[in-house]
Amino acid sequence: MRRLFLLGLALAAAVTAGCGSGPAAPEPGALRVVATTTIVADLVGRIGGEDIELQSLMGPGVDPHLYKPSAGDVWRLSAARAVFYNGLHLEGKMGEVFAEMNRRGVTTVAVTDCIPESELITSKGFAGIHDPHVWFDVSLWRHAAECARDALADLDPDHAAAYQSRADAYLAELAALDGWVRERVAALPEERRVLVTAHDAFTYFGRAYGFEVRGLVGVSTAAEAATADVQQLAQLIAERRIPAIFVESSVSPRSIRALREAVAARGFEVAIGGSLYSDALGDPAGPAATYAGMVRSNIETITSALAERAGG
Repeated sequence: MRRLFLLGLALAAAVTAGCGSGPAAPEPGALRVVATTTIVADLVGRIGGEDIELQSLMGPGVDPHLYKPSAGDVWRLSAARAVFYNGLHLEGKMGEVFAEMNRRGVTTVAVTDCIPESELITSKGFAGIHDPHVWFDVSLWRHAAECARDALADLDPDHAAAYQSRADAYLAELAALDGWVRERVAALPEERRVLVTAHDAFTYFGRAYGFEVRGLVGVSTAAEAATADVQQLAQLIAERRIPAIFVESSVSPRSIRALREAVAARGFEVAIGGSLYSDALGDPAGPAATYAGMVRSNIETITSALAERAGG
């Protein structure tokens, strides 16, 4: 009840603040939309193009599992015609805000709603809850693009043809990207395809591209790795001489560093192979500023590090 009361205060403050603190007025004819994560914003921006005015709540490197919307965020959401979000509980602390937006007439669109349920992976230890990190399977992200296309066309029928055209071009790009990933992975020996990261974000990636995936914690970064889990994974790395483990750009590297120390205590030196982009894109001027750039950066980092000779 207290959380709902505070949310109401934030909404009231946003309304009374009015045009002084809100987003700039949209261009004539532009559809005002907000996306939660940088990954969703990139998707919606590619399809919406010049026909939308797009804002992203979360910046590069922000962890959506832990993100709590500010009063300014609530204003931006309430001033939008539609809010696009990932769904599947990725934005775990925003459920009440989405419900309030619906009550206020703001359309909310979960871009994962178009993915067939049979293609979703159930989160370990959470019956009935699906892993939200679907974008790591590029072929599944195509469904998200279709979802964004259809939602924009419904909201703005006058520009439906433009949304369709941009979506067609983007879907072709995603098909080519998926093929590129498969080519790069095929060059890595199967026994080297073991991906160890800070949290269990890469399960869809593993299923799609033939990797065994190990994460120190589950699909949400809200949990912390137990000592027993660190020791068990360290033993596996040492026994199988896995050459590299990876930190993530939106997750503290502390647990991966502890894992590396635990492996070293077993007489094996595992490298930190680099930083992967998991729940957010990189800086706008960097190589992972877009979804395609993020995928390419991750693949280059993974395949290069795992191709190295194991040490120790």
